[in-house]
Amino acid sequence: MDRRTADVPGEHDADEAAEEAPANYSRRQILEILVGLMLAMLTSMLTTSIVGTALPTIVGELGGQDRLSWVASATLLTMTASTPVWGKLSDVWGRKLLFQIALVIFIGSSVAAGFADGMTWLLVARFFQGIGTGGLAALPQIILGDVVAPRERGRYSGFLGSVFGVATVGGPLLGGFLVDSPLGWRWCFFITVPLAVVAFIVIQRLLKLPARPRSENRIDWWGATCIVGAASAVMLLLSLGGQEFEWLSAPSYVLVAVAAVLFLGAVLVERRAQAPILPPHLFRNGTFVLGSLASAAVGMSMFGVMIYLPQYLQIVQGLSPTASGLMTLPMVLGLLTASVTSGFLVSRTGKWKIFPVTGTVLIGTGFFTLTFLDAGSSLVLVGVGVCQIGLGLGMCMQILILATQNAVKRADLASATSAVSFFRNLGGAMGVAAFGAVMTNRLHDEIAERAGGSSGSSDLSSGVSGSPEAIHALPPAVQDAVIAAFSNAMHTVFTLGMPIAVVAFVTVLFFKQIPLRSGR
Repeated sequence: MDRRTADVPGEHDADEAAEEAPANYSRRQILEILVGLMLAMLTSMLTTSIVGTALPTIVGELGGQDRLSWVASATLLTMTASTPVWGKLSDVWGRKLLFQIALVIFIGSSVAAGFADGMTWLLVARFFQGIGTGGLAALPQIILGDVVAPRERGRYSGFLGSVFGVATVGGPLLGGFLVDSPLGWRWCFFITVPLAVVAFIVIQRLLKLPARPRSENRIDWWGATCIVGAASAVMLLLSLGGQEFEWLSAPSYVLVAVAAVLFLGAVLVERRAQAPILPPHLFRNGTFVLGSLASAAVGMSMFGVMIYLPQYLQIVQGLSPTASGLMTLPMVLGLLTASVTSGFLVSRTGKWKIFPVTGTVLIGTGFFTLTFLDAGSSLVLVGVGVCQIGLGLGMCMQILILATQNAVKRADLASATSAVSFFRNLGGAMGVAAFGAVMTNRLHDEIAERAGGSSGSSDLSSGVSGSPEAIHALPPAVQDAVIAAFSNAMHTVFTLGMPIAVVAFVTVLFFKQIPLRSGR
């Protein structure tokens, strides 16, 4: 079949011949490659989520309480900022080589983090972990796009999506288990190494992609510098704003200015570059733009609920960290079921738009359900709400990437895929910051209202900043007031999730139902 007839109308097919996929893989070979990609994604996503539970223990042993937030932020920062660059470099140097480089960086930095004897050592290792994780987050989707045609890709991409969700949700639970076990917190970093090594071996043996022509070996270093710099400034602002410094302060203004200047520089450089990191013509592709916006909104919803739901469960409901982690299982099961099922149905029917539309409705419904929670709510209601959100996320995450890949020419597959992943991660950081700001402001208002200048106002204020254990050790009257304040603040947080879901819903409604290509 003529490839031009299979592409989206209006797309150009220059350089298609140089990008033809290799001879067809058998179903068994595809499944074996998929296992390697899933292992890589599992290890990389676990790294970003597993450390949260171990942070108090790590800081207690290594010292450096003032740099605690950086242990989590360093990886998130470099992962998000480097994602678009990995995609373009794979166009130049090849998917397989870049994937293996990302694995080597990840393995080396994980071992280094596990042997850290001080906070500076750990922060440097986490910084490089994020760089490797950025590659392992984006490249599996790109490699899958090289190996499997869009029409068949849904059944496989659903498994990748389920791994992302399971690792994100299960990481804190695994981290708590390791910290409490004789293995200790260092195994939060060591445990991912064997999986990464197996992934390296599988990809080395099975993945065979053609080398790209030497004439295409051009790297837009200026564009990469501007994009990474702008993304880093935004991530620093979102990660540290409201914690290390006030939102309305000199550091915030400086970061906003740096991000704006570098963003403008990226636009100017990318318009003139021969091989841009983010090709400007992608932003004239409606599906790419809508997919990026919807992915950002989905990222905000996912990371927002995952970060702040445990606070409700541990402080308001009084559950232990392990029990609160178990309460996320309905979300994991919902995401796993929806991701795999929607992928198979997309491959069978060729219709994909219905899934993100339905998924965003479920996300909004899930947040609506969570707004009914209070101190006396049944945990069944919590399970129903997070299951709805999990089902919605499973219907959205991988389908949005698949739709984007299907709507761009093969020459742009890597750039478009990594860009959508980038916007999802950036949306997640924005969601954490937005949910956190809303919760903090509402919490302070609640405490001020309950204190009312009384003699117990200092107890209330100190109680809010304490750990769940410290809060539940407060005198009964103060404890009840603090828990009520948290309950009301969490209601506002969950309410914020609904308009975000509405934005995602309206965005996906504008998608055009472009038929999935049967050829690569």
